[in-house]
Amino acid sequence: MASTSRTRRGRGRGRGRGSGSSSLPPPPSTLPLIIEEFFIVVCEDPLVKKKLPNKFADYLHGQEPAKVYLRAADCGPRLWTVEVLFDGQGRMYLDKGWEKFAIAHGVDFGWFLHFKYEGDDVLTVKVFDGTMCRRYYYSDDEDTDDESDDDVKPCIHPL
Repeated sequence: MASTSRTRRGRGRGRGRGSGSSSLPPPPSTLPLIIEEFFIVVCEDPLVKKKLPNKFADYLHGQEPAKVYLRAADCGPRLWTVEVLFDGQGRMYLDKGWEKFAIAHGVDFGWFLHFKYEGDDVLTVKVFDGTMCRRYYYSDDEDTDDESDDDVKPCIHPL
């Protein structure tokens, strides 16, 4: 009889099992889809439009923005206006305005770009160069409205 009670003690681990009150999270299929962060690797000309992940485009389905605002992490409040292109097949691209952002931040082939969706059509971008090290930028430009002129005012990568 003593060996039977030992066996039963081992089965009792994990409170709530079988009692109807489970502390386990819901199965993944019932969790809401929240796509806040993603990355792209620059595998082609860094100045041409950039395709964003399909899951991010799906996340915005029904609320597709005509433009987004890119903000380089740690580079002040400046927002870069970039038009968004949807191709009708569920694909989303950063289009007009992307080239200015890429030039100002020196984006090059083989670089890794980490995006975080902040809501209100704002994406914060962290830039990693070909060494896979993050580039930090700063700007002494007080003008946060990139629509005011056509000049690209680069953020500067301190050495």
